Amino acid sequence: MGRRNPNGYGCVTKLSGHRSRPWMVKVTVYDQEGKAKQTPVGYAATEADANILLAQYNNNPWDIHRETVTLVMLYNRWLEVKAPKLSDSNRSSLKSAFNHLTKYYGMKYRSIKSFHMQDAIDGCGKGYSTQAAIKNLWGHLDRFAFELNIIERMYSQLTTAPPIPDTNRQPFTLEEIDTLWKDSKDEWTQTVLIFLYTGFRLNELLIMKKEQVDLKKWTFTGGIKTRNGKDRIVPIHERIRPFVQSRMQTNSTYVFELDGKKVTPTKYYEQWKTVMERSGIDHTPHECRHTFETLLDNAGGNRKCIDLLMGHKSKDTGNRVYNHKTLDQLRETIALLK
Repeated sequence: MGRRNPNGYGCVTKLSGHRSRPWMVKVTVYDQEGKAKQTPVGYAATEADANILLAQYNNNPWDIHRETVTLVMLYNRWLEVKAPKLSDSNRSSLKSAFNHLTKYYGMKYRSIKSFHMQDAIDGCGKGYSTQAAIKNLWGHLDRFAFELNIIERMYSQLTTAPPIPDTNRQPFTLEEIDTLWKDSKDEWTQTVLIFLYTGFRLNELLIMKKEQVDLKKWTFTGGIKTRNGKDRIVPIHERIRPFVQSRMQTNSTYVFELDGKKVTPTKYYEQWKTVMERSGIDHTPHECRHTFETLLDNAGGNRKCIDLLMGHKSKDTGNRVYNHKTLDQLRETIALLK
């Protein structure tokens, strides 16, 4: 029995009849709907030559028929080679952006011009962030295609996306925070206060498991998005410790759960809206993070400690490279939130 090729590798088959090159090499490609199918990429006189051709294709398929490389083929290869080097959030954003390019999935990449790319950006029906992500994806694919000698010109450089508008985020006022404390017996109001006193992003707390909480040291360890943001340590402010401790005494897996399940952003926004309406406050979850940084800065907190708590990269080279802060110093910074 011959050796079985791995899934997606392709195969070699012999055609019937008298042919000078009867051995056909087939690989998996995708049509305009993104559905997989087997298609021939070459022919050989002997089975051995055909297997060599198949191996060459899998090592670098673009060296053989660069004229036939479709958008989906290029994207799938980019996912394997380039995407793993990106941050989780950037990779997730670009993968979502690819869902808006279905119109061009089966198109040969060399045939895609700037007006095709711009059409995908303008016609996505989404806001500025999605349009920017689509433009960003075209740039990644163009650079990869140029590197592989598939294209001679990067048309993505001619595309445009609407600029990100100036932020209109407003921090919670001290009076609004006091209002929340008056309603702190409510479990969902408690979650708002936990956001305010930790500076975590919405998804960072929603995916946080109880094993990431240390009640002996009173710390959270979590974070996503960037190298500086991942696995950062945030001391638990003494005012929210009872809320955290009560959640740690349940049989749940996650710090925040609803009906025994991890809380999705959609479900959390429903609870958030209820708390905001009951308290007469109008803010977004991300404004808790904005409030956390603003209050610490107003209280004269050490900039390096604030950056560490926020998961930000310090702008000052000296702080970024040489300034190492201890857990006690982070606690002292958190304690500035009176």
